[in-house]
Amino acid sequence: MCQVDEEYNGQLEHRVTPRGCFKEYFIHKFRAMLGKNRVIFPGEKVLLAVSGGPASSSMLSQVQEGLSRDAPKKLRFVPGIIYIDEGGASGQSMEERKRALAELESVFRATNYHYHIVHLDLPSSVLEAGSSATEKPQTGSSYKAAVDHFIQTRKNQNQHPDLSVENVQSLRMQEVQSGGTSPITPEHTQALQRLFASVRTLTAKEDLLHTLRQHLILHTARTQGYTKVMMGDSCSRLAIKLLSNISLGRGASLATDTGFSDPRYGDVVIVRPMRDYSSKEIAYYNRMFDIPSVFIPGLDCKAQDKASIQRLTESFVTKLQADFPSTVSTIYRTSEKLNTACPPQNTNTQLSAKCLLCVCALDTKLEEFSAYQATLISEQLSQRRGPRPGFTPGTAAAPGSPPASSAGQGQSQGCETGEGGCCPSPETVDLKSLLCYSCGLTIKDMTTRDALPQYILSEAERRRSQMREISEFLLEDEAIPRVNGSL
Repeated sequence: MCQVDEEYNGQLEHRVTPRGCFKEYFIHKFRAMLGKNRVIFPGEKVLLAVSGGPASSSMLSQVQEGLSRDAPKKLRFVPGIIYIDEGGASGQSMEERKRALAELESVFRATNYHYHIVHLDLPSSVLEAGSSATEKPQTGSSYKAAVDHFIQTRKNQNQHPDLSVENVQSLRMQEVQSGGTSPITPEHTQALQRLFASVRTLTAKEDLLHTLRQHLILHTARTQGYTKVMMGDSCSRLAIKLLSNISLGRGASLATDTGFSDPRYGDVVIVRPMRDYSSKEIAYYNRMFDIPSVFIPGLDCKAQDKASIQRLTESFVTKLQADFPSTVSTIYRTSEKLNTACPPQNTNTQLSAKCLLCVCALDTKLEEFSAYQATLISEQLSQRRGPRPGFTPGTAAAPGSPPASSAGQGQSQGCETGEGGCCPSPETVDLKSLLCYSCGLTIKDMTTRDALPQYILSEAERRRSQMREISEFLLEDEAIPRVNGSL
């Protein structure tokens, strides 16, 4: 039994924490993930999406470590940084946003990489493929051919020192210092606040914010000539994302949402090199080696566990992980085995076959006897209301048949057209036909669609006009000639 008067101070040894071993393990895992998949070619421009959090800040540190002069098996791509300012959507004041931007900009300038600080103000050509597809290394699809091309380029640079990578990066740094941040305007902030004020639930707000953020990152990559985008999604974050996406109805796109590479956009590929790290590993690494990070509150900051599906899923996984440490790894390993039944997305795939928001393959164009069609029928029946005052019996339509419209009126007797009625408005039907199941639920939670960014409304109108042009060339059943009662 231990005694109070006994002294153990002289017998205890001070053991040094093996930081070097942990650092080598951490760095090796990052490079092994890139080397195993071989998606990023040497000399390719890669955009690093940094949010200021621990995972993305650690990813930036790993890229710096891999591109340093004395690094073994040095990385061979050209990095750039992007930060999306979402303060207008989360309700931050102008002073808080400027303070966070100043901290992040000091971190970005220390890397000597080209960086882009962009506010959540979306242009008009986000959903169309840009010019970055023509700027890929003209070496074919072979990784070995890309390596040979990179080696030959470096030989030419050694013969002409003025064209070295260091000189090019210094020139880009001068361009960044001349103006790398767009100004914050009150008009853009008010438009963003009006958009998110029109969304009823926090679940739909978080899903819409994620979609708009992806669109803006994609647009920046295309306009600046980047062909790859690195995201800082950790293993813990992907486990939470997998379960929440299942709850949101995104089961058809789980493989692309949680896999290492996401080729849905065709000309720009999203990669997740941090997907083998847990949040605990990242926290230890950042603390041991003084990796700077900036805390920026989001939409769900200080929200209750049941405020949204994403928040509830995060609370569930985190608490379960505390009692059962293999929870996150089990969910993550399950996600590695997933595969999508949708056709692969490339630049040749028509945009009409993709969702207007998430740009995944539409999962609503299914056969008649499917779970989705059964859900639509149940939804229509649950929204059907009783007869309105003044409605006389005998004028109601038969069950399952469309209500008859009266002349000079936009709605039928016993039926309310628009939000909450049994007959949705034409605007809702047209927009819903361009969305996948989950994005349709997000738009359904909006009180008005006019607050959506203009590029989404313009793209929807363009697709509808294109579909109307195609329908004009389709033949009616009566116009098809028949011979002996058959085609």
